Amino acid sequence: MNGAHGRAAGAVSIDDLLERVRSGYERVAPRDAHAAAGSGEALLVDIRYAALRDRDGRIPGALVIERNELEWRLDPRGSHRVPEATSHDLRVVVICNEGYASSLAAESLHRLGLHRATDLIGGFQAWRAAGLPVLPARA
Repeated sequence: MNGAHGRAAGAVSIDDLLERVRSGYERVAPRDAHAAAGSGEALLVDIRYAALRDRDGRIPGALVIERNELEWRLDPRGSHRVPEATSHDLRVVVICNEGYASSLAAESLHRLGLHRATDLIGGFQAWRAAGLPVLPARA
C-alpha cells in the first residue's frame, strides 16, 4: 500500500508534478506576456487572493479571477463564464504570486479544452521585478 516514506502507490512529489505539467505547454516570460496582452493576443488572468493584490498591487488590464473560481469563469460553455471566455482558442496567461499555482491552474484549463492556456514564469513577483506596470496596492 505505502512505498518509501509512507507514500501511496502512484503518488508523485509536487516538484515532479510541476515538471510534468509544465512540459505540456510553453510558459511565458513577463515581458512577452505584457506584449501579448498589449496587442490583444492574450488575456492576463490574476488568480492571487485579495490580500496579495491589496498588499502588492495589480496588473493593469488583468482579469481578476481567484483560483477557486477559475475553471467556472473561463469555460466557454459554462453557465458562470465571464464575457471574455469566448472560445477554447482563447490564449490565457494565468498569473499567481510566484509562478507555481498558476502552472497547476493552466494545466486544469487545458483539461477544459483551453489548449492555449499558459502561465507567467515567476508570477506577479517576476512581473514587478521586470519593471512592468503595476497599479498601486491599497493603502
